[in-house]
Amino acid sequence: MPDLVIYDCDGTLIDTETLYGEVSLAACHALGLTEWTIDHYVDSIVGIPWSDGVKIIEAAHGRALPADFEQRIEDAVALRLESELRALPGVREALNAIGGRRCVASSTSVAPLRRNLAITGLIDLFDPHIFSASQVPRGKPHPDVFLHAAAEMGAQPRDCLVIEDSVPGVPAARAAGMAVVGFTGVSHDKSRSTVRLTEAGALAVIDDFGQWPALVAGLRA
Repeated sequence: MPDLVIYDCDGTLIDTETLYGEVSLAACHALGLTEWTIDHYVDSIVGIPWSDGVKIIEAAHGRALPADFEQRIEDAVALRLESELRALPGVREALNAIGGRRCVASSTSVAPLRRNLAITGLIDLFDPHIFSASQVPRGKPHPDVFLHAAAEMGAQPRDCLVIEDSVPGVPAARAAGMAVVGFTGVSHDKSRSTVRLTEAGALAVIDDFGQWPALVAGLRA
């Protein structure tokens, strides 16, 4: 192993997490959740489908969110994407060095997922093998999106390796029967994230794509 490397996208290949975190946290503060910090956002929202995140925010807020809440966030993020969104350093070089089969399996819905990969110039590395939790019944931490990706790629779960930045993504990969490596490249608190990803079941944690080819080569050996 691995026959197939499965990449999470947001916070792993590209740094959308910073943009969404800043915008979403400001929106939560505007609702009155002023006690929420970036750690609240990361611990509660990152790595799960937005529909599940809404339930968490509503529970903390004590009432339903405005009907246009998600659209406000998307509009605010969209204003920043074209000028600020970037691929993580070394992604293309690392993927080219690794070679072999690869795909994306993300909690982000298909349209923005493909848009963000295109903006960052990475879509050619994966297209058409780009899969979303919106295509399956349950999002992370359930294994559905990883099992869907493996099935579409004709790979056995035991022969797949996942790289994930979020705590929900790690048990999702483990529940799918896959090995998983944690990634802390965009984390604002790398030490804390490393501990949380390791405790969730990551077999290793890296913070730079320069480390990725050697780790994959070691597993293949």
